[in-house]
Amino acid sequence: MKFSIRLNNDLPVKDYVELAQIAEQAGFDQIWVSDDLFLRGVWPILSACAVATRRIGLGTCIVNPYTCHPAEIAMQAVALDELSGGRLHLGVAAGAGEFLGWLGMPQPRPLAVTAETIRRLRALFAGEAGPFSGTGWPDWGAEAYMRVPSRPIPIYLGAMSPRMHALVGELADGGLPLLFPPERYAEVAARVAGGAARAGRDMADIDLAACIWVSVAERREEAEAALRAKVAYYANAMSDEVLSGLGVSREETAQIAAVAQAGGDLGRAAGMVSPALLRIGVASIRLCRVATQPNASALRPNVPNTHGGPR
Repeated sequence: MKFSIRLNNDLPVKDYVELAQIAEQAGFDQIWVSDDLFLRGVWPILSACAVATRRIGLGTCIVNPYTCHPAEIAMQAVALDELSGGRLHLGVAAGAGEFLGWLGMPQPRPLAVTAETIRRLRALFAGEAGPFSGTGWPDWGAEAYMRVPSRPIPIYLGAMSPRMHALVGELADGGLPLLFPPERYAEVAARVAGGAARAGRDMADIDLAACIWVSVAERREEAEAALRAKVAYYANAMSDEVLSGLGVSREETAQIAAVAQAGGDLGRAAGMVSPALLRIGVASIRLCRVATQPNASALRPNVPNTHGGPR
């Protein structure tokens, strides 16, 4: 069993360095950082963490092939993996259509585009050269290959929909399924196992994370307030299946998004989050501190978005 933590890319870069060091000292196996639009870029964040730590794994959670071309993803990943001494875990996914819409950017054929992105990244990491062709992306020429050495960097697929869950089992080295609510793990794991079986793969070869949101603070009210803010920001980017399972309508999340995103009033939007929608994550009281850092917790109060849990 492994434990990891995921953080949003909305903190000052120096904070991630401190948090990565605390997580490493506390025994966490990995730290993952998101790459959501119009916040801080994940590559310099994880690069700073790489030079400040020695053991902990570093993960992107996630980068997408619509705003970052797969060739660029490969270049950045190879450089960061080299810098970190082979500690990178590359999380990719189709991204959130809600956020891509801010750019007026379509998201055609997300399943096919994501699958082909994984195949081409794996080929590049293996030192293979084009031409590459396949569903979802234009053909690449014979000039498409990495000019620098690499290892087979493990590729993790972020997923919320049933078809993406199955694709984890069919193609990825690991899976980052967001469990909304947390008790969905068995259901999601069964879908991944089904995809693995169809592809003739062994589930033992797939690193499947139980990705849940956790907010930790001194008082439950503080933990819930922090979780509400994150839910308000991301709720409308969640899949219809997730919202349906919670008994929440798309109209409700769209109204929250209008206040949080276009209106820029995250505090008011957080107040609109219903108890049903808050079931997306877990709010908890902090019970202990990290012994080596008496003034900081491993998760830091009011930073909910922890990723991972038992794997």
